[in-house]
Amino acid sequence: MSILSIQSHVAYGYVGNKAAVFPLQSMGYDVWPVNTVQFSNQTGYGKWQGEIFSREHIRSVVNGILDLGVMNQCEAILSGYMGSREICHEVQDIVKSLKAKNPNLLYLCDPVIGNTSCYVKPEVLEFFKTSLWADIITPNHFEAETLSGIKIDTVSDLKKAVQFFHGLGINIVVITGIKMPDIFNNELSVVMSLNNSCHAVKANEYIFETPPNGTGDLFSAVFLGSYLSTKDALTSLQKTVYFCDQVLKNTFDTRSKELKILSVSYDTVNDGNLPKIFSIPE
Repeated sequence: MSILSIQSHVAYGYVGNKAAVFPLQSMGYDVWPVNTVQFSNQTGYGKWQGEIFSREHIRSVVNGILDLGVMNQCEAILSGYMGSREICHEVQDIVKSLKAKNPNLLYLCDPVIGNTSCYVKPEVLEFFKTSLWADIITPNHFEAETLSGIKIDTVSDLKKAVQFFHGLGINIVVITGIKMPDIFNNELSVVMSLNNSCHAVKANEYIFETPPNGTGDLFSAVFLGSYLSTKDALTSLQKTVYFCDQVLKNTFDTRSKELKILSVSYDTVNDGNLPKIFSIPE
């Protein structure tokens, strides 16, 4: 199976496609990375070089794949960081065009806008606020609040937020980095909503001096890959939380500034070591 992954790329480090491609390959997928930007490194270092690609560049790369006549091999599309409004619209056009030809094509959008504050262009934030559309989304706590306009402090708030996203036609909503008294007593968790029910998995929290970037990129890729193979969202949530925890543990133990993506292979994930999943009551 093949996955078209449209997001950022760095030469050094592991964010965007650099965080997504290897894990998906270790799961057995042929990944077609299309880069929205090409930077020397992620911007958290405070300095970088490279460029944001144009809408025309993205379109030409995808059209080149279409010209090969291999798009029937594509099972899903994954998107992450977008450098401009034009690229946002192009990715959406690509998804709609390919879904028109293959309604079974799955689209996961990680609506990247920030962690505790917004670091994308205002035009990108506006696009996600007004045009967010996908089969699956994987925002973090801050992104879910910002895009829904709902402050998520309680289970009631959480239910309202996920219903907002479901109202946009999104089938599976996964919110990472949730911390609230009503769920695991303020311990870190990942919450998923589908079929009018919410579930949570506790996640280990590592206190980094400087948290590594790319955890959301890694999570979205592994969740998509797992869901494609299992068609079981709950099991995919457990497997993804476990996999990401192993990467974060190795990153923390080595005091690395970059995620230790290459340190974990998906074949280490088995049913015997998965975290428990809990239903969130109405």
